[in-house]
This record gives sequence, C-alpha cells and structure tokens, in this order.
Amino acid sequence: MTGNPHHRTPSDRPRARAFGISFDGTPGPFNAITDVAGVAVGYSTLISGDGALVIGKGPVRTGVTAILPRPRADLATPVFAGVFSQNGNGELTGSHIIEETGAFNLPITITNTHSCGVSRDGTLRWMQRVLPAALDSGWGLPVAAETYDGFLNDINGHHLRSEHVAAALDGATGGSIEEGSVGGGTGMIAFGFKAGSGTASRIVEWHGRRYTVGAFVQANFGKRRNFIIRGLRAGLDLVEPAIRESTPRAEKGSIIGVVATDAALLPHQMKRLARRAPLGVAMTGGFGYHSSGDIFLAFSTANREAALAPPGRIASADFIPDTDIDPLFDAVIGSVEEAILNALVTNDDMAGRDGNFVPALPKAWLKDKFGASPSVDLG
Repeated sequence: MTGNPHHRTPSDRPRARAFGISFDGTPGPFNAITDVAGVAVGYSTLISGDGALVIGKGPVRTGVTAILPRPRADLATPVFAGVFSQNGNGELTGSHIIEETGAFNLPITITNTHSCGVSRDGTLRWMQRVLPAALDSGWGLPVAAETYDGFLNDINGHHLRSEHVAAALDGATGGSIEEGSVGGGTGMIAFGFKAGSGTASRIVEWHGRRYTVGAFVQANFGKRRNFIIRGLRAGLDLVEPAIRESTPRAEKGSIIGVVATDAALLPHQMKRLARRAPLGVAMTGGFGYHSSGDIFLAFSTANREAALAPPGRIASADFIPDTDIDPLFDAVIGSVEEAILNALVTNDDMAGRDGNFVPALPKAWLKDKFGASPSVDLG
C-alpha cells in the first residue's frame, strides 16, 4: 500500500477523507477497527457470472467477513460486550448469551441473510481446527450476522461454504483493510448506491490515557432521498445515477455495526455504546425503516484477567465511570458515520443477477462538493 491509509485502502481506492470530507474527532493510525490492538479482519469475496439468474449457478455477488476480537491464540477468552437492536428485522446469533452474561468469545462473521447459519457453523469448524481446546469441554456460541444481498446475488443458491468462512478467518489481519464490495458486503446497497463493508476509528483521551474506539459496518440500508453527507442533504442532488431494476427491488435493507474498544468498560457500558451506533447511522440518513435489520454489537478487549477469573474467587474489573463516558459516545457515533461513508465512497458500479445494476456514489460529484485535490483519481 502507498499513501496515507486515512485516504486510501490497501488496493489504493480513495476513502471519504480523500475527497475533502471532514469529520469530528481524531482517527487512529489506520482509521479502522483494527486500530484496536488485537482486532483483525478478513474477507472471502465471491463474484462470478453475469446475466439471467439460475438458482444454484449464479450470478454470484456475495461473501463473508470475519472479525477476530482477540489474537487467534486468545479467541477463547471472553470479551465484555453489549448488543442493541434498533430494528429487529435481522439476525445476530449469540445475542442471547451476550444479554445474559455481558460477554462472548470466538470470532464474529457477517454474510448474507441465507448464509448466516453457514458462517456460524463454519466458525465452529474453524475453531475446532485451530484452537480445539476451546471446545473440548464446552459449547460454542459464535456471533454471526447478516444483511440481504438478493437484488444482485443468487442468494437462494447458497454459494457460501465452510471453506470460504475458514479462508476469511485464516486471512484476518490487522492494519489497513479493504472496504466496499468485499466480504459480506460484496452484494450490498445503501441509499441506492453500491455499498458494503466500511470501517473507521477514533482516539479518546481520558485523564492522561489514550483509548481507541473502532467501528466496522456492513451497510445495506437507506432511501436515496434521505442520504446525508456531513449535514449536506446529498440525496436531493443525487437523483441520478439511478438503480436499474430488471427484477423488482423490494426494500430489504439492513445494517450490522460492530464497535470495538480497548477502553476498560463493563458490560452495561458496552450496551450503552451499542445503543449509540444508530445515531451514527442517522447522521447519514438511515432511519430504521420496517424492513431494515439495524443491529449493533460493542465489545471491549480490556479486563482480560477478569474475563478469565476462576470460580471461587472475587473477580476485579477496571472501568471508566459512567459520568465520564460521553467522549466514548462521540467516538462511536463519529466512527460509525464515517465507516458508512467509506463503504460508499470506496465502491464501483456493480451489475448482478438478471442485469440488475447499482451505481457507485459519483466521485466527480464528491470532488466538486467537498473540494478534493485535483490529483484525486476519479476512476
């Protein structure tokens, strides 16, 4: 990769900041969820075929995203966590144990609606291979989430398999990561533009300490007329380019948001962070309509010793007081907002099943509105 990771992905795609779009807060070194130490992201992307839909053959526009909340050798160690459903027309497995105990372990996967079970079970198969002791005397309840990609993808063809899940998990890395039509976000749409996977982060200073908050989204939601970029009612300008519907497009949009932090917080505080993620969605014009599964997970990598505390002893955990939590709320809202815009900006046009077509957010329009350098590549 060359250049500033705040402006370009590893494949040199421009991110939102490359177009002069300004954001609140200070991003981490890579402006990604992977700025939280120990967190890694991997993808398997499946793109093949064109033309008329033949169920079981394609066209295929899908994939899976893997997020490791701790380093591979430490994946059995729980992380304190909270979940929040702004609108429950969707799925996030493992949510019941998180609500009950305020924690989860094992990797997170995000894919399409009809492959959520495959990604969940594929995670268990992978864990049995790479860390079998984690499942020797216990059960696994991995987090798997989904959004719907059936407008572009042969969703009923069930093209995602366990080996694709394993490849995403095996390939998970830290540092700068790709965005746009990759992994589970491959076939996703937001505000009538090509969207999918996006990420961002913020640094939070607290009494001489520095913490990181990172967000990752699979963005597949929103009506064009509501689209907002940093307060600009962009959807009013961008009637064109329009989606081309060879087959009717029902409203089946959703967003999955994952928030990670290294700040010392308790489970009830993680739920409070998860509740703020929809405010970042609202900053872009997402209003949680009926068919939208807007589901959010937040976790903290801190308090590892407390998570591993043996029975029969008092466990101790550090935490930032609730009265000091507001800067972390700011960080969640800002990183979710920017992650959504990155998912849109890093994309290209995509045609899928039956010739259905979704345009990319126009780069020339962005450059004109936000004053990007003339050197910004519009390709």
